Amino acid sequence: MWRHIASNAVTFLLVGLFMLGGVILWGKSEYVSEGPLEQAICVQVERGSNMRQVSQSLVEQGAVSSPAIFRMGADYEDKSGSLKAGSFLVQPGMSMQGIVDVVTQGGASTCGTEVVYRVGVNRVSVQVRELDPVTSRFVERAEFTPGEEETPEAYSEISSKNDTRFRVALAEGVTSWQVVEALKQVDQLSGDVEELPAEGSLAPDSYEVRPGDDRAEVIARMTAAQRVLLANAFEARDPDLPIETPEELLILASIIEKETGVAAEREQVASVFVNRLNQGMRLQTDPTVIYGVTEGKGVLGRGLRRSELRAETPWNTYVINGLPPTPIANPGRASLMAAAQPAETDFVFFVADGTGGHAFAETLDEHNRNVARWRQIEAERGAEAAGNASTGGN
Repeated sequence: MWRHIASNAVTFLLVGLFMLGGVILWGKSEYVSEGPLEQAICVQVERGSNMRQVSQSLVEQGAVSSPAIFRMGADYEDKSGSLKAGSFLVQPGMSMQGIVDVVTQGGASTCGTEVVYRVGVNRVSVQVRELDPVTSRFVERAEFTPGEEETPEAYSEISSKNDTRFRVALAEGVTSWQVVEALKQVDQLSGDVEELPAEGSLAPDSYEVRPGDDRAEVIARMTAAQRVLLANAFEARDPDLPIETPEELLILASIIEKETGVAAEREQVASVFVNRLNQGMRLQTDPTVIYGVTEGKGVLGRGLRRSELRAETPWNTYVINGLPPTPIANPGRASLMAAAQPAETDFVFFVADGTGGHAFAETLDEHNRNVARWRQIEAERGAEAAGNASTGGN
């Protein structure tokens, strides 16, 4: 009898172990298999949340099929204690294992709302925008000019949330003074910038910042990034360039940056300046004259006067030979590479062509014809504007 009972007990134990093994295998398969989510979502993990709260939220949004398996999988991988606060993008079909990775890896939020401080050549703006997880595109919530416009309620609301991302975005061609002045207006940053960074030493790019970050440290990141870009460009430069040092390459790149906003013609603009340097011609470029007037502190906001074209400043390439002594702006990667690897042309002149780009010429006669054409376009536009003003725009 006891032998029969023991035999049955062993049988039940084996069956139980077999069933438990099957459940574990099934649970593991569920944990790593494609999830039920049909459209991307942005899951918010509040500070102080736990895996139980997150798993329940994911079930409600249709991202996971079993909150228990989600939690057990996180426990098994020893990740339950690594939950990070923030807003995280969960893609369609993402497995429970994948979602656990997303919410525990740390770093910046991957979706939700962000505040972008845009430092442009002509203005500084603050943009509040939110990522639409379905389209993966940002939708603007608010935009304003700090110090000139009233701060929108959306900015105050969003900037106080723990999961909001903050970025400072520098446009190509901004001056170091403009960057420092703009950073002073970023209320999420702290500290002072004791010394104005050297012109050209800051890399135009987008920089993620966190509330409380020191302004001087942000400047240091921009400087380090530009140092790398300049070193790479100088190393890749054409061997026969009339450029001896990285600083000279930086100066030339800054002039290219200010002369054209058309990406496709940067190398041609660079070729004009390189050809002029090779032939001992003065560069005669207006942005250097403007820098001599403003020294990078703001925008001129008007046309150049004849007296300014003749004025002897260190940067005025109408009166000095060769390159000016310093950069006139902070050039981006594309302009640095254009300076390092200009197009092979015989162009030594260029003038605006009325389309936003330039007309290039090899001879003075050809250049004069291009200038005459540009003057005609200017006159026609002036007459059209006057006509519109007299008719009220109709």
